[in-house]
Amino acid sequence: MSGVLLYGAMGWLADWWLGTEFLVVIGILFGATLGIYMTFKRFGGTPTATDEQSHGKETE
Repeated sequence: MSGVLLYGAMGWLADWWLGTEFLVVIGILFGATLGIYMTFKRFGGTPTATDEQSHGKETE
């Protein structure tokens, strides 16, 4: 959420400074993408078969 706000605000400021109207959208999309990436990086994405074995679930 903070990435969307931060990069959206940066895009808005850049739009105001340059006189454009598209950088705020790019900033919001970049912030959302970065937030999703950081969430997957922090929590490791989806579990794999080796993750289940390391948590005590043995397969036969």
